[in-house]
Amino acid sequence: MAFPLSDHCDGKRFFNPGVDIDKGWRELLRWRRSRQPAAWPARVANGGFPPPPAAVPPGQIAVTYIGQATLLLQVDGFHLLTDPIFSERASPLPWFGPKRVRPPAVTVEQLPRIDAILLSHNHYDHMDLASLRRLRDRWNPPIITGLGNGRYLAGKGLAHSIELDWWDSWQPRPGLAVLYVPAQHWSRRRFFDRRRMLWGGHVVAAPAGRVYFAGDTAYAPHFRDISRRLGAPDLALLPIGAYEPRWFMAGQHIDPDEAVRAHRDLGAGLSIAMHFATFPLTDEAMEAPAHALALARQRHGVAAESFRVPGFGETITWRREDE
Repeated sequence: MAFPLSDHCDGKRFFNPGVDIDKGWRELLRWRRSRQPAAWPARVANGGFPPPPAAVPPGQIAVTYIGQATLLLQVDGFHLLTDPIFSERASPLPWFGPKRVRPPAVTVEQLPRIDAILLSHNHYDHMDLASLRRLRDRWNPPIITGLGNGRYLAGKGLAHSIELDWWDSWQPRPGLAVLYVPAQHWSRRRFFDRRRMLWGGHVVAAPAGRVYFAGDTAYAPHFRDISRRLGAPDLALLPIGAYEPRWFMAGQHIDPDEAVRAHRDLGAGLSIAMHFATFPLTDEAMEAPAHALALARQRHGVAAESFRVPGFGETITWRREDE
């Protein structure tokens, strides 16, 4: 499949502008042989938060944390779900691969109507086919994703996708836009399709405000670029987990300190942590990201209320102070 030539695509494969983050089998084996992963519990219960609201008032934004990078975003009567994964494993196999330590904090049945899905990239903890099919069967919302992902999904029976290149946008209705924005990461779904599907984040621009969903990303200049081109987000949904060891993960995942730096680069009004304490993907302890984020906020002079760690199932509401 041919793609437009650009600063992040050679026509067949995508890449990160100005940096090579590829790790080969040698580095992967080195990590696997030397890793000393912290022990995670087999199962953790979620907090007793009420289900998300059926709708939010005009001018208000609500974000509900479900687990990993799955969040419900409700803005101006439009309901979006990010990187939905409700399966027990982040894997192509139901019996092997990273197993979740806590159930989804909100079930599919507890969700309000979903109008669109924001799909950042094709890794198994973000693109979960079983979850996408459940959502298709219930509402058949469009999947807003990067180049190449839609064709792959169509081959799996998920035909309702809208592919975007970085900085492209989709407008479901007047005054509401979803933009696909850069991230420093990579993609692979099978053995021979490395970097053949684009990765990125999303910005939702609505009358109530701008929301940035980072997906998976390393720390790079794109945070400042997004803020400069689109304006500072009112809300930023930023990953804080899956970052150890740094020699292997730094090129693809931010750590909590870098998440705080990204918050400052973006000029975000409020950042909400995600991508933590759900699947044991890397070597840090389950509790480590939240603890490290608290220390990073102190180091960078960021107030706790400006970068929040949500409870699993918690709904955080936001409204501009001038309204």
